[in-house]
Order: sequence, then structure tokens, then C-alpha cells
Amino acid sequence: MLKDITLGQYFPGDTVAHRLDPRTKILLVTFYIIALFCAKGAVSYGLLALTLAVCVRISRVGLHALVRGLKPVLFIILFTGILNLFFTPGERYLVEWGVLRISDTGLRNAIFMVIRIMLLIMGTFLMTYTTSPISLTDGLERLLNGLKKIHVPVHELAMMMSIALRFIPTLIEETDKIMSAQKARGADFESGGLVQKARALIPVLVPLFISAFRRADELATAMECRCYHGGEGRTKLHVLHYAARDWAALALGAAILVGVLALRPLGL
Repeated sequence: MLKDITLGQYFPGDTVAHRLDPRTKILLVTFYIIALFCAKGAVSYGLLALTLAVCVRISRVGLHALVRGLKPVLFIILFTGILNLFFTPGERYLVEWGVLRISDTGLRNAIFMVIRIMLLIMGTFLMTYTTSPISLTDGLERLLNGLKKIHVPVHELAMMMSIALRFIPTLIEETDKIMSAQKARGADFESGGLVQKARALIPVLVPLFISAFRRADELATAMECRCYHGGEGRTKLHVLHYAARDWAALALGAAILVGVLALRPLGL
């Protein structure tokens, strides 16, 4: 299960998706999320699913990597779908079993909610797969650069995000090693009820937190030794510049968003 968590991983490549400016990809994902929450019918969701499929094809990441990233949140997706399925009132009920009733509106909402969450997660993961954490940090900092005028610590916030994304795979690998060592010593993480499984994880969480704090202290020491004092006066090794492909991608993303908004009043 832990190996299925792919958030924060970066798959190097030389595709158009990899070469896009990180600011462009952040804006495109923002357009994509807005369009997902504004989508109302099958046509809109189909358009967004087709858009994601084309992006996956261009990036050459592979659909398998995106589907594998859904496994850790599969329970949340199914639970959300069940809540919408049984607790959404409607004009016509398809199934009635005691207090549990499935309406036509509930069935529609459940299907669309599951599709929305899946597309949302896969679209966000695709951005992290094709963009290195350093590039994401630079792009986010440049996009929020105007907030520095009102004394918002933009550089520090972007650096925190970069460090968090960078260490997610490391912490997952560390957790897997600790669990393997505990299993070799006879620990059982599979049997028993939910409470017993939660208690069995305590021997894993304690060394994991110790390791995380140790890494944080080592990182802070390394940054101090390199005279890191925030973003003031810092320069960039790779300066971000928009290219023609970035403007074309933004125009296409904006057109898709406008198309979804146009379809919303029609219920499509």
C-alpha cells in the first residue's frame, strides 16, 4: 500500500509537458480544478476526462502510474460515493431498503462525485510527475510574487512546500523499512479489528517521528551552514521565461474552462 503513494514523485522526461513553464502548469491545474467543480453533466466530465487523457499521452507518464496513486485514497472515494448515494434526496426513489433509499439524484451525484475526485487526484498528480519540486517552488514563488508587497513570506511558503514534496517519498520509504523490520521481529499489522491495527502501528510511528525530526534538524543545520537566510537577495540558476508553447497551453486551458462554464447552464 505504501508503495502506491506516488505524491511528490517526479518522473524525468523531455516531453512538451515536462518543458512547460511551472507557472503554466500551476495555472492549468487551477483552471482544471475550477472546471471540475463547475462541471454539471456527463458532457462536461467527458470533456475533462478527454483533456486528462490527452495530457497523460503527451507526458508519457502512463495511466498505470496515475491509477496506482488512487489506491491509497480508494476508501475515501468509495465512502464519499456511498454518502452521496444513500443520503441525497430526490423526486424518484429507485431502491428502498429500510432507512436506506437510493434516489435518481443520489445515484447521479454519487457517480459524478466519484469521477470528480478521481479526475482531481489524477490531474494534480500529473503535475507533480512532470515537474520537479524545485521548479514547482520557483513557479509558485513567481506567481505569488506580488504578495510580497503586503509582507507575505512568499519565498518561505514556497520553500516549505518544496521541502514537503521532496520528503514525502523519503518518509514513505522510511515507513516501509520500519514496517518490514517490525514484521521480521514478529509484528502483525494485518489481523484484528480497527483498534488493534491502530495499536499495532504505534511501534512504527515512534521511530518514524524520531527519524523525521532527525532529518529536519539535519536539514536546518545544512541550510544554516550554507548561510541560508530566506529569499532576500537570492538569485536563480534557471530563470523562468514564458515560451510560445506556454501561451498556447494557457489559451487551450482557458478555452476548456470557458466551455465547461458554458455547458453548466444547459446541465450538460
